[in-house]
Amino acid sequence: MPTADAARRYAFKADFFKALAHPLRIQLVEVLLAGERSVQELQQALDLEQPVVSQHLSVLRARHIVEPRKDGTTVRYAVRDALIGQLLEVARRIFNNQLIGTRAMLRDLQRERRHR
Repeated sequence: MPTADAARRYAFKADFFKALAHPLRIQLVEVLLAGERSVQELQQALDLEQPVVSQHLSVLRARHIVEPRKDGTTVRYAVRDALIGQLLEVARRIFNNQLIGTRAMLRDLQRERRHR
């Protein structure tokens, strides 16, 4: 059984991944990896309503994935740590490897069915 400190670390990690566990939040992060944006710019980029964008930004802010910056009367958001881009790239590569494996298995099954 993990110690209390270890349990807190695991919970922190799980909360971080939960924050990314929504398609719109991943899209927001990917747009923000290209550069800082306002809520309005994010709405336009993703064709979403303002409350939806704000709700998902709130989750990402709470987990320190994005950070706001006041620019006059506008709040602009940016990804807090560029390593998140690398994390998403590694995830894409993992998913690609899984798809390649699935395709190979399907080809094998099709060949097996033809040889019956």
